[in-house]
Amino acid sequence: MPPHTESLDYASAATANITRGRWILAFGILMLAGLYILALEFTPPDRLQGPAQKILYIHPPAAYAMQLAFTLVGICSGLYLWLADPRLDVFAEASAEVGMWLGLIVIITGPIWGRPVWGTYWAWDARLTFTLIELLVFAGYFALRSAVRDRVERTKFAAVVGLTALVLVPFNHLTVYLFASQHPEPVFGKPEAPSAPWVMTRTFITGFFTFTVIYLGFVTQRYGIGLRALDRELTDAG
Repeated sequence: MPPHTESLDYASAATANITRGRWILAFGILMLAGLYILALEFTPPDRLQGPAQKILYIHPPAAYAMQLAFTLVGICSGLYLWLADPRLDVFAEASAEVGMWLGLIVIITGPIWGRPVWGTYWAWDARLTFTLIELLVFAGYFALRSAVRDRVERTKFAAVVGLTALVLVPFNHLTVYLFASQHPEPVFGKPEAPSAPWVMTRTFITGFFTFTVIYLGFVTQRYGIGLRALDRELTDAG
C-alpha cells in the first residue's frame, strides 16, 4: 500500500494522549496501593512458601503486562508494514519501551522470590532464560532504532524485528510445559478451577487488572510523547 499521507494534527493528539495517560496512570497507582494492602493485610501467606509467596501478586501480573506490551508491538508492527501509518510505528515503539520497564520488574521480583523458595537468586530455568532472551531482543530493537537515521528505513526495519519477536510471547508461556522447569505450572490461569483458595485468587486477579491499567497509563503517555517527536521530525523534514 502507498505510504500514509493524510494530514494529521499530531501535536494536538500528543497533548491529548499525554493528559489521558496521566489520569489512567494515577488511577493505576491507586490500584497498586490497594493491591499492596490487599496482599499484605487481607491475603494469607502460602502454607509452604510463607511470606515470600506474596510476590506472586506482583511478579506474574507484571510478566503478563510485559507480554501484553510485546504482543501489541508485534501486531502494530505487522499493521505498519501493511498500512504504512506512522502512528502504528509510534505506538509499537511506545509499547516496546513500557514492556522493557515491566520486564525489569519481572527480572527483579523473580530472584527475590527465587532466593527463599529455590535457594538461589538465579537458576538457568527455561522461563527465566527465555524472558531474558526476550528482553535482549527488544534491547536490540531499540539499538536498531537508534542506529538508523532515515525515518522510513528505521520504522520498516524496526517493524520487521517487532513482528518477528512476536513468536517469543507464546513460546515463553509454553516453556513450563516444553522443558523441565523449576517454574510451577499455572495455578490460577488454567482451564479447570484454580488450585488456590478464593482469597488468594481474588488478590491475584486484582494484580492482573492493576498492571493492565498501569500499562495503559504508561503506554498512552509514551504514545503521546512519540507523536510529539513525530510531529517535530516531520516539521523539520518538511
